[in-house]
Amino acid sequence: MICAVVDAYGIARYLPETLRRYGVEPVHVRSQSPDIHLAYRPEDFGTDIEHLGDPAATARALRDLGVDVVIAGAESGVLLADALSAALGTRGNGMTRPTVRRDKYLMAEAVAAAGLATAHTLRTDDPERAVAWARGLGLRPVVLKPVASAGTDRVFFCDTDDEIRRAHALIMSGHDRYRSPDTAVLVQECLVGAEHFVNTVSVDGVHRTVEVWRYNKRPAPGGRSINDFDQPLPPGSPAYEALSAYTAQVLDALEVRNGAAHTEVMLTEAGPVLVESAARPGGAQLPHVVRACLGTDQLDCLAQSIAHPQRVLDGTLRTSRIERYLRYVNLITPRDGVVPDHDGWAPVRALESYTDMVLTIPSGDPAPETVDLVTSAGYVYLTSSDPARIEKDYLRLRALESTGLYETHAADRPGTAAEGVPR
Repeated sequence: MICAVVDAYGIARYLPETLRRYGVEPVHVRSQSPDIHLAYRPEDFGTDIEHLGDPAATARALRDLGVDVVIAGAESGVLLADALSAALGTRGNGMTRPTVRRDKYLMAEAVAAAGLATAHTLRTDDPERAVAWARGLGLRPVVLKPVASAGTDRVFFCDTDDEIRRAHALIMSGHDRYRSPDTAVLVQECLVGAEHFVNTVSVDGVHRTVEVWRYNKRPAPGGRSINDFDQPLPPGSPAYEALSAYTAQVLDALEVRNGAAHTEVMLTEAGPVLVESAARPGGAQLPHVVRACLGTDQLDCLAQSIAHPQRVLDGTLRTSRIERYLRYVNLITPRDGVVPDHDGWAPVRALESYTDMVLTIPSGDPAPETVDLVTSAGYVYLTSSDPARIEKDYLRLRALESTGLYETHAADRPGTAAEGVPR
């Protein structure tokens, strides 16, 4: 069996080894606008096809290779993967309105049309219309963000009319993570509750929840919000079950029938409400760490859904269970600095629950003040059989960051036993 992966960037760089584990040979398709911020390992693919803008031509190349299935590895590959699947006649997603899986305004419309709870949403290129809309609904704060970007790219929380105008101007003057100009801004009701993400795999419209995680966020400069840390929910808990059931309905509304999906949902007092959904694997994780703690991971389940689709259809696919506690902690630079070298990270590696770390900004490079995921230097996994140990080490990590971890000179960095820093 041969699987084409469109844009194997970020977490999808681990797909080749995962697919081969189940006897599936991967080939790579590069879209015209991949997310250049994400890591990529082209050497893991025997074949790499550059898409030049003609889906029919790319589909012919894949047909000549005997490709059996096409999946999106990253957000930039979602629409192209859908188009190629349709052209090849392989398992894919519904093509009635494929743009609902990328355009967040159309997404909210489709989910609302299915009778599901969504946030009040406006798309506009006019800042004064955004102000009037928020006033008319009595909404404060409101969230402004690009219509089709990813991560926390230019997500603003605005309390005043002037903040709305400034955020609107900042978004409209830029480009999204895929280098496309922003021609409109999404304005949304600010939902109150606990935000989660639900990672799933699907075969022929049958959805299986692999894992549910809760985001813990904190305010960032300029009216933004950044991810602080994430933790998985125990399967079978009321929140896990409610979020899973709602997400399956969202996927149906968006015609997601096959492959992986990553859906962000706010659990409010009234129940789950969609933030956004992506028809690709959830990003920024180390699959081997997740698998060691939860017994599986989304990429492994995705590979199984391709090699052994019956496991999804009959419910024998193994999904997550908490075998060891873990916390995914985003690195947060409190002010401009420098990413530490190997020795500079020693105090972090010395944490008892430290398990692994990924740097998204290389050691020695400038570390800007963290205002979103792009300006975070990376992330750390803390794992333990004792959740109290993880909390203690998390607080220690934040203390290290606030007392000089990212300072330019090694002498200015905190040691493993820095005075005044709790362990």
